Amino acid sequence: MPAGSIAVVGAGLAGLRACEGLRERGYEGGITLVGDEPHLPYDRPPLSKQFLAGEWELDRVLLRSPEQIAPLGLDLRLGPTHRAVALDLEARRLRLASGEVVEFDGLVLATGSAARRLPGISDLPGAYVLRTLDDALALREVLARPGARLGLAGAGFIGLEVAATARRLGVDVTIVEPLEVPLGRVLGPVSGGACELMHREEGVRFHLRTVIESVEVGGVGPSGGLGPLRCRLSSGEALEVDALLVGIGAAPSLSWLEGAGLLAGADGIVCDESLVAAPGVVVAGDVARWPLRRPASAPGDPGNGDTVRVEHRTNAAEQGDQAASSLLRSLGLLSAAEDGPTSYLVPYVWSDQYNVKIQVLGMPRPDDDVVVVEGDPSERRFLALHGRGGRLEAVVGFARPRHVMTLRPLLERSATMEEAKALFS
Repeated sequence: MPAGSIAVVGAGLAGLRACEGLRERGYEGGITLVGDEPHLPYDRPPLSKQFLAGEWELDRVLLRSPEQIAPLGLDLRLGPTHRAVALDLEARRLRLASGEVVEFDGLVLATGSAARRLPGISDLPGAYVLRTLDDALALREVLARPGARLGLAGAGFIGLEVAATARRLGVDVTIVEPLEVPLGRVLGPVSGGACELMHREEGVRFHLRTVIESVEVGGVGPSGGLGPLRCRLSSGEALEVDALLVGIGAAPSLSWLEGAGLLAGADGIVCDESLVAAPGVVVAGDVARWPLRRPASAPGDPGNGDTVRVEHRTNAAEQGDQAASSLLRSLGLLSAAEDGPTSYLVPYVWSDQYNVKIQVLGMPRPDDDVVVVEGDPSERRFLALHGRGGRLEAVVGFARPRHVMTLRPLLERSATMEEAKALFS
């Protein structure tokens, strides 16, 4: 394969899989991997679980060891001074925070997401977000203190996973959430209600339909550190905690691409179904917004061609590899016959909380028609089918891994709800 130069911006899972995918397909040219953190690529799911609990150290969360990275022959540009700050597509140049310029023939954009922040609150001493390894290190130091009290703004996946980890460590946990149930926008009332019940049974307290309006930092605490955070809630109540984790979601890291000529809005870089955003430019992972194609069995479906963006691990790994294939084809270095595009019909998400694995296939919505076909939501063990317009759109399982995955073929061909329910009658 002819040599050239490829820049991969984003040193997370999607970026690493892109680098590996390029080498696996025979690319021998230069690959520059750019990332704004000083660490080698690492896995994010353990940050809210084993790593946060202090059970794993850095060597367990690295996606590849230094010895495994070396054979890829990457030019590593890692750390804050190597943060990408500007892109000139016409000149094929990438400018870094240090002022250094990286030239490229092909480009992979896999910059991931940054934690959303609460203005006036997130920057206070004692307030945290959890997105990076360094965020997790800072938070786990707080959770290790005897008698620690943790407040959580937001009951999404990150917040609930941290709550489960903190309770296992004996930390007092209170969650403040504006919706009626945890994960209400993602899972809806049935599965969201099951999450709430599970956490209440483990000792987590909830303030639902409530937001944090203001936070005051107390004086000096009994150990000489910062005093407690006093949170004023919209309900009129007050909440006193030693640390506040703001877990209100994440936004794709795109601000540095303003004016670069890509179709990038507030919610992702638009690309085609093979992840190509411009000639010689592909995207992968959290920043990618691609068209979701329905199978031929569902013509006329109003959702056909909707663009989607998914922020979870499985998507990052699969798209990183596909981006490598698509980029080589875009550069004329690989034929479609050698390595065709992958179609992403069924996004997959999972979350470990206490002893329960929650799995989600498809894209559920809070207003879906939901039928529980196995188990009982009150017992942390059930399977729920989500449908719209009579078609199966998603599956949510609590501690039902085998059942969830057997339904993937039905989701891939947009089967009817009746067909799915018949499997459990």
